[in-house]
Amino acid sequence: MCRIFAGQDPDRYALVTRRMRLNGQSTSVRLEKSFWRILDGIAAEEGLTTPAFVSKLHSEVLLIHGEPDNFTSLLRCTCLVYLESQTNLMAAE
Repeated sequence: MCRIFAGQDPDRYALVTRRMRLNGQSTSVRLEKSFWRILDGIAAEEGLTTPAFVSKLHSEVLLIHGEPDNFTSLLRCTCLVYLESQTNLMAAE
C-alpha cells in the first residue's frame, strides 16, 4: 500500500510560491503543486482567478473567525473539504 504513496512523482509535492494580493496586501503563498492544481480548479468553478479566489476566501475567514493562525494550512484544508464534497456528490449519484 505505501508504494502507491511513496512511488508518486515528486513533482506532485514540489513546493511552488505564488505572489498575490490579499485584501490589498502583497504577500506570497507557498504550497505543493497538487494543492495549487486543486485551488486553480476551485477558482475556475467559481469564475475567479486563483488569486481572486484566495483573497475572497481570506476575507470571508477574517469575517467569520478572524485572522487564521496558518493560512497555508487553511488552503490545504480547503482543498480537502472540496475533495470530500466531490466524493460525497459522486456517492449520492
